[in-house]
Amino acid sequence: MKPILLALCLSVVVPPLAAGPAAREVVEPFDYRGVRLLESRWSAQFREARDYYLSVPDDDILHGYRKAAGLPAPGAPLGGWCRHNSDTVFGQWLSGMARIYRATGDEAMRDKASRLLAEWAKTIGPDGDCRMGLYAYDKVVCGLVDLHSYADEPSALPLLKRTLEWSMRTFSKERTPETPESTSGKPGEWYTFAENLYRAYELIGDERVKEFADSYLHPGYWNKFARSPEPENAHHVHAYSHVNTFSSVAMVYKMTGDTTYLDIMRNFHDYMQATQCYATGGFGPMERIVPPDGTLGRSLEARNASFETVCGSWAVFKLGRYLTSFTGESRYGDWIEKLFYNGIGASLPITAGGKTFYYSDYRVAGGLKVYKVSRYPCCAGTYIQCVADYHNLIYYRAPFSLYINLYVPSEVRWQGPSGEVTLTQATNYPEEETSALSLTMQQPSRFSLKFRVPGWAENISATVNGAEVVSAPKSGAWAEIDRVWQSGDKIEIRIPMKPRMEPVDSRHPRRVAIVRGPVTLAMDDWVFEEIPQLPALADLERWLVPDRDQPGVFGIAPRDGRQLQAKFRPFYMFGEVTPYRIYHDLDAPPIPVW
Repeated sequence: MKPILLALCLSVVVPPLAAGPAAREVVEPFDYRGVRLLESRWSAQFREARDYYLSVPDDDILHGYRKAAGLPAPGAPLGGWCRHNSDTVFGQWLSGMARIYRATGDEAMRDKASRLLAEWAKTIGPDGDCRMGLYAYDKVVCGLVDLHSYADEPSALPLLKRTLEWSMRTFSKERTPETPESTSGKPGEWYTFAENLYRAYELIGDERVKEFADSYLHPGYWNKFARSPEPENAHHVHAYSHVNTFSSVAMVYKMTGDTTYLDIMRNFHDYMQATQCYATGGFGPMERIVPPDGTLGRSLEARNASFETVCGSWAVFKLGRYLTSFTGESRYGDWIEKLFYNGIGASLPITAGGKTFYYSDYRVAGGLKVYKVSRYPCCAGTYIQCVADYHNLIYYRAPFSLYINLYVPSEVRWQGPSGEVTLTQATNYPEEETSALSLTMQQPSRFSLKFRVPGWAENISATVNGAEVVSAPKSGAWAEIDRVWQSGDKIEIRIPMKPRMEPVDSRHPRRVAIVRGPVTLAMDDWVFEEIPQLPALADLERWLVPDRDQPGVFGIAPRDGRQLQAKFRPFYMFGEVTPYRIYHDLDAPPIPVW
């Protein structure tokens, strides 16, 4: 064996982290309490997912665990990735159900999670042996922490302690780093485990759990970003899990207050934005972080696996929320917003047999939305966590400030300086440019209302009770209205959105997507007519004609005056097996109908 390969197989030994003052959150998410989704495409997606997960038979979910424990096992295996047991999804389902209960008070969802937990507990050995590898147990730790924290489930913490005792005795100390041939390392995705172990330590307070978490740190990869957002060699690794590992970095920062870890998170975020992301916010063609040498652009000529959509959205939601909370900066909401609309929000719904939308297809020759062939893949686990997270991404709070991060129909109850404040947000954004906010409170109160100005935005304005109070605030920052508020005050935020072109990467400046606001527009590719050549950027607004009946949809007006059936629509409007084109080569001639 060559020495370099031998080095890669050595155990990663990380000394226990030095204790330090915990990092302070500059702003706080609402932690799944106090936010209600109002009627919209997104609330409908959430309800449909909730109904699906509630419908999966308990006996089918538990079948493999009961069988392995020698217990009566009614029902049938879920199949696919869960053909032996539900390891791939079980912990994430418990987590998502707990978060849904916390967000909505859904007793049926809590009851299902409690039943599953009670029956699963019967399959665990007296020594805490739950017959799981690291990949599955990582998710179970998350589920148990969430059931304790968000669903007040009394059995969750004892089960967490018991299984942790087993895992700390049992799991191998070896950590094989990722290689171009084994992009997730061995055991698979071990570097994501620390986040949930630290969350468990916060509940339990057992120093052994913290030391266990310390052993899953990944300085060999993390330190590439310690001093620069332009590392020399951070590619050829599994994309989703390597974004997800920076949530472990976030927990290290939270535990120690060491700003080196905050710098690592910031630099990694900026690296991804500069070299790895498509216009949609998606990343990871063929599930890889790719060299910043034009590979991202070239990937559009090859396979349909452009972005691992559901899992990738979940990783970004967490990372963006950590960064926003620790820095107080609004700019980290931009990536969240892109994937809210173009990622999980544009996915097909989970359906019978756990069929899940896995890959978004951005190929320049055109794409389709299709389901993963396998039943119950990994995305069937992160899907419930993503839609539960809708309640935890829209608003943030500080003692004297309420923050609007996303423009989504919703209501938030906030304990302000002078009592409870209810803010209601009514909007058709991003199809339309305005969001109307109204305030209800028992008595007047002075506080700051802050709203995120996206990095792409220009000429934003806001009015209070019809009078302009904010005009053209700085892009990529919070706009602020500080005043004494009265019950019944109304605020309107206007975010102008004009279509623009975004190149896929610096090596392909003329391979572009058309974007409006945070939304990537896709062109119909099912009509039997010539596919037109895109115009120059200066002519784009004249070339795209707003549809009279469908806000956010655009017809095409070629310079020769022809009438075309094809339209540009938000990517989230496309359903299953409906052809579309997201990326276009500006130099490509029109494609005729043969």
